[in-house]
Amino acid sequence: MAKIVEHKNILLDDLTISKGQARTQDTGKDIDSLAESIRVQGLLQPIVVCPAKETGKWEILTGQRRFLAHKMLKEKSILAAVLAERVEEAEAKAISITENLIRRKLSGKDLINGITYLHKIYGNAKIVAEETGLPYQSILDYVKYPRLIPELKKMVDDRDIDINAALKAQDAASQGGKDPDPKIAVELAQGMVRMTGPQRKKLVKEHKEHPGQSVADAIEAAKSGSKVTQVVATVTQDTHAAIQRFAKEEDTNQDEAVVKLIEESLIGRGLLDAEAL
Repeated sequence: MAKIVEHKNILLDDLTISKGQARTQDTGKDIDSLAESIRVQGLLQPIVVCPAKETGKWEILTGQRRFLAHKMLKEKSILAAVLAERVEEAEAKAISITENLIRRKLSGKDLINGITYLHKIYGNAKIVAEETGLPYQSILDYVKYPRLIPELKKMVDDRDIDINAALKAQDAASQGGKDPDPKIAVELAQGMVRMTGPQRKKLVKEHKEHPGQSVADAIEAAKSGSKVTQVVATVTQDTHAAIQRFAKEEDTNQDEAVVKLIEESLIGRGLLDAEAL
């Protein structure tokens, strides 16, 4: 991947937005608020650019909203991190996704579209994981998004549920090879929001083995029947603060956040089978 060789101010008139930008949804939303923040605090994060096809011009790989905010403020230039060489659209998409993930502001729909695009280009989930830094299992989930029924797609797009819950809920709601019942799929997905990986798997099994059971009873059985082992660990204050931030970003409690981090790490190292969750 291309490396940053310098930071410098670049004229806005010399910039264009790359087609590889990961963010395509609501790009102009709340630009006035961002512009006011930049006016008061200055630009806290430089945009990332690479040489454009036209000599003397630059393509914005990350930071299109910061660029638009500078235009609103009628600034002449903006601070940019400059890559050594021009990058292809696939690499630009990977850079944009990664940068937005670090900033924690990339919408669910934009992320899924970006991952799906990269998977089509590379044809390999492992390569996409390496390029973006995302867990391998998450990549496998994202590329299955097109299979979801509309009701679950909307819930994922609106960030009401994560894509793993949507996929497992749809699987559980598909009885006897039939198309999934949308109402049941939605109920199951909602029930999985606060569940750990093992509990979600137990819920799928519980619902399939007892199709006449209500979704509420299946959820309760999955929560109470899962075999779990409590692990007590001592961490530094900085690590604890980081866990709390992660829990807040994931809209979950601290215990569930730690479980998710441990599972993703073990899967990434090949020590835990994702299908076993």
